[in-house]
Amino acid sequence: MRPRSRARRWWLGGVGALLLAVGLVGAWLRPGLSFVARAAGFQDGLAGRLARWDQGPITRSDLDVPSRHGPLRARLHRPARPGGRTVLLVPGVHAEGVDEPRLNRLAGDLAAQGLTVLTLELPDLLRYQLTPRAPDMIEDAVRWAAGQPALAPDGRVGLLGISFSGGLALVAAGRPGLAGALAFTVSLGGHGDLARVLAFLCTGVQADGQARRPHDYGVVILLLNLAEQLVPPAQVEPLREGIRTFLRASHLAMHDPRRAEETFAEARRQRERLPEPAGTLLGYVNARDVAALGPVLAPHVKDFAGARALSPEGAAPPTHRVFLLHGAEDTVVPALEAERLARALKPRTRVWLLRSPLIGHAELGAVADPWEVLRLAAFWAAVLDA
Repeated sequence: MRPRSRARRWWLGGVGALLLAVGLVGAWLRPGLSFVARAAGFQDGLAGRLARWDQGPITRSDLDVPSRHGPLRARLHRPARPGGRTVLLVPGVHAEGVDEPRLNRLAGDLAAQGLTVLTLELPDLLRYQLTPRAPDMIEDAVRWAAGQPALAPDGRVGLLGISFSGGLALVAAGRPGLAGALAFTVSLGGHGDLARVLAFLCTGVQADGQARRPHDYGVVILLLNLAEQLVPPAQVEPLREGIRTFLRASHLAMHDPRRAEETFAEARRQRERLPEPAGTLLGYVNARDVAALGPVLAPHVKDFAGARALSPEGAAPPTHRVFLLHGAEDTVVPALEAERLARALKPRTRVWLLRSPLIGHAELGAVADPWEVLRLAAFWAAVLDA
């Protein structure tokens, strides 16, 4: 969660609102305000003091977590002064896994609030693939962590999934094997029904009929997953490698523009070496041509996303507390997903839903509206206190 550079200063009204909030709500809200200020990267003034509030050193160590599908790479972020639960933090679809810089910043921000954070790497998501094995791995990791007295003295941990892992985490959270092992689950930018999200990415039309321009990232990942249905067998892996090259370049563009351009150029060279129809499809990817890719992929969405193991709305609901945080203008997973998921869960589950204009797709954007800052701080205060 990081802000755009133009939003790194809070205007006077925001500072006044923060002072008022601390005065009125006191100790309960302060950790949430501190977390938001730290996640936004503020260093100066009141926001900077809040960001540094009660902050101590954090130690990090790598380990393997057992699962039915083999050991899972993980990283433990342990604060010097633990003051909360252990939380399993599951990243979204990303090739860097537990090494992804934004994930490590988020883990550090949570650990700075006293939580012990275990980031978990799912091998299928490293390859940008959504498979029914992912909730199995999450379930096994939660059961393992909850069974470690040093991590979970009362036998319970928290679970936080980002982007598509938010939905996958909720699928795992409702399974009978985790009864009593979870104190709460957080879905940050997650889906309720995968087929509904993928239909939006292919058509640009939400389930409520609203037309919006989808982000190309989601469509590209869908193409990678559906490659074997669209090209001859000999072209599947070369096409997927070209897509992965494009996705690596997209991630590099966030922090290393020179390497990103070199990697984009490699993706274009890979497109030139591909026979048809794979060459045309990778050309659409390189051009970020959602309008061309969407109609090609749409007929295959239902078969791919129909597995119950991939959508929390089709799975058993958790009985513990659930927190749903979603960007109001998310163009990868529409905010409508969080609203519909909340309605599906509420008969059996206590749900805190927040649609925030401060969030993009699972990361903090411009922090300018003091009221929205307070709402976001209250949300995270409740998570930290759960």
